[in-house]
Amino acid sequence: MLIIPIVIESALSMSLGMIDGLMASYAKSGAGDDILTAITDVDQIANLIIHLFSAFGVGGAVITSQFLGAGKTDDANKSAKQLVVISLLVSLGLMALCLALNNQIINLLFGAAGAETLDNAYIYFYIIACSFPFVAVFNSCAALLRAQRKSLNTMLSGIISFFLNIAFNAVFIYGFKMGIAGVALGTLLARMFPAVFTLFLMTRKSNLVRIKIFEKFRFDGAHLKSILRLAVPSGIENSFFQLGKILVIVFISIASYNTLIGYTEAGGAIFTNYQTSANSVAYNINTFASIIGNGINTAILTVIGQAVGAGDIGQVKYYIKKMLLIAYVGNACCVAVTFALSPVLLNFYNVSGEARKIAWQCLVMCLTIQFFTYPLSFGLPAVLKANSDMKYVMVTSIFSMVLMRVLLCYILTCDAVGLHMGAMGLWIGMVSDWCLRGLFFGARLLTGKWKRSSGLLRDYPVYGEIEIAAEQAVAEAFGLKENEDVPSDV
Repeated sequence: MLIIPIVIESALSMSLGMIDGLMASYAKSGAGDDILTAITDVDQIANLIIHLFSAFGVGGAVITSQFLGAGKTDDANKSAKQLVVISLLVSLGLMALCLALNNQIINLLFGAAGAETLDNAYIYFYIIACSFPFVAVFNSCAALLRAQRKSLNTMLSGIISFFLNIAFNAVFIYGFKMGIAGVALGTLLARMFPAVFTLFLMTRKSNLVRIKIFEKFRFDGAHLKSILRLAVPSGIENSFFQLGKILVIVFISIASYNTLIGYTEAGGAIFTNYQTSANSVAYNINTFASIIGNGINTAILTVIGQAVGAGDIGQVKYYIKKMLLIAYVGNACCVAVTFALSPVLLNFYNVSGEARKIAWQCLVMCLTIQFFTYPLSFGLPAVLKANSDMKYVMVTSIFSMVLMRVLLCYILTCDAVGLHMGAMGLWIGMVSDWCLRGLFFGARLLTGKWKRSSGLLRDYPVYGEIEIAAEQAVAEAFGLKENEDVPSDV
């Protein structure tokens, strides 16, 4: 009841990127490669920022789940409003920064791309930046609803948003002939609805945790510190992870991969980059393979977080095993279906034959390895986060990303070393990152050190000594006889 709605919502959300790319690739005849590349490039920058909001949502979900598991609903309510307000303030600041430095950010990261790609990227990024506050509010409210096991509500908002996006795209792209601006406007309007809808749901009196919008607000240092203690490491991890993805796209956007395909009437050269468009297509299709895994990872935060809040180590261990088993089965099914559909999906994209061929090669290699590694690479970090082991996840993820996703990709793709493998080099580095992450996170779980972060120390001998001493002190303070139970209110 918790996982299935999250998976459906995740499927719809992740499918939008592919549908946006498909619809946009037909927006202008002969410009499919440039438009698709611009959307994918800007989405990487936008995702870097959106991942910060997701980090706040993760922090809020873990804290709220642990409070609910411990029966502390008042604390859960206080932390909920702190989460929404701080997320909104941060998103407004980032939106203003991106609007002011739109062209500079695009030029810094993708300046080597063709003029047509850059022009499309400027337009798309400017409009998409306006959606950041809505994304922040939605991520916060959705995390709080899931912590209360109300994932059906977030699923409903995802379904409506999905169809709104497609409808707006159709009107703006094919009706008003707005090209890439139409894609961006469709996404902006579709992101407004779930933000308003989930915020409204969080105000309902029937909720265990609710937000009182018109109640006087002031920052609560203790609750804010608890959220930031989990959100900041997760945000740093997510940001570095996304930054690594941007850097490797830069590696295959350099001029050495540009191919001359003709000349303009004025005699100017026309270039295209098969490697970047191939990466964009493969990236969009590969999102399908992660749909179930991402949904289960989100559910892990709630399920295990509540078990941690209850202080029951046996329950925590039970659900770790159960959720990972579900993750493996779900991931296997999703990867198999994506692999079977990939040849069909590739033909829908209005890109060159060379780009389509390279994309297929990347998908074959990636999906084969993802079949075995994904739950370890991304399911285990969710388990550790639910146990408040954020710092280990942050350090390990950054180390693995820098070593494999950036350094190895640079060696495999750039001319300086001579391997010049293009998009395939990028994807080899990516799956190598997954494998290394899985090894580190698996070792952390097996050693049991994650219990120290969560406070679940019952398996350590010192815990029993402390517990016995505490019970004796309480008995003496209240004049209880030997073997007499301590009253529950005490």
